[in-house]
Amino acid sequence: MLYSSTTPEQKRLRLRELLASGTIAQFPGAFNPLSARLIEEKGFAGVYISGAVLANDLGLPDIGLTTLTEVATRAGQIARMTDLPCLVDADTGFGEPMNVARSIQELENAGLAGCHIEDQFNPKRCGHLDGKNVVDLDTATKRIRAAADARRDPNFLIMARTDIRATDGLEAAQSRAKALVEAGADAIFPEAMKDLSEFQAIRDAVDVPVLANMTEFGKSDLFTVEQLAGVGVNMVIYPVTLLRSAMGAAERTLESIKADGTQEAQVSHMLTRSRLYDLVDYEAYNRFDTGVFNFQIPGTN
Repeated sequence: MLYSSTTPEQKRLRLRELLASGTIAQFPGAFNPLSARLIEEKGFAGVYISGAVLANDLGLPDIGLTTLTEVATRAGQIARMTDLPCLVDADTGFGEPMNVARSIQELENAGLAGCHIEDQFNPKRCGHLDGKNVVDLDTATKRIRAAADARRDPNFLIMARTDIRATDGLEAAQSRAKALVEAGADAIFPEAMKDLSEFQAIRDAVDVPVLANMTEFGKSDLFTVEQLAGVGVNMVIYPVTLLRSAMGAAERTLESIKADGTQEAQVSHMLTRSRLYDLVDYEAYNRFDTGVFNFQIPGTN
């Protein structure tokens, strides 16, 4: 009932354990707090909170328009609804190194288990679009050092994302990944790898956990979890999958209402009332309410 029964500190420790387990952890992307609860119920290891999803949910493109306050607030709302560790996309850290430092502490305060900071120019663009630009190595490493220095909980995960593969090639991605680890990154997110061999090349370059982004309509094929595990990937995210699925269903339902004058044809595809009530734990609230307000109202005479 209400929120998670697991503390942020426990979730951060759990994320560390997952990444050190020698297995691969799947983190579907939540697009709202209720979807995070569904991810947990279906048995996944953790929840990913995509910057693209947070921006799109506000009707904005993923080009760095969201603010730290917006991201921390919404990510915190999602994180507090699940016992699973949540990893959030912190874009470029929302500014210069001092801003990055503040971002880390705000995300700690919001209950996140970790975040990733990328090496694109600020403002950035979606990692699977063309025309990206990355900052120089000094700027990229300063962001990660600031993030690592600012955290108060040593288990808060600082992941470094690099987009340099698209601009300078795979060898540059390997070199940058190494430098970001030396600067303090606990894990590496190599964006827009073209095939499994490229993930393997990053795995060979660093000795920290590696993340794979399995986003639809992107630069990478949609590899299976078994394929990714085979090249040493430790964590796989599906950042926009649930939002795309939900919005696709919403669009079809609206089209049905417009064409038929009723939603009847789509009802069988909807979450039922009882299933929705189960997800929001209606019964627990009812028991709590009954237990608290269990007194008799005295008569008036």
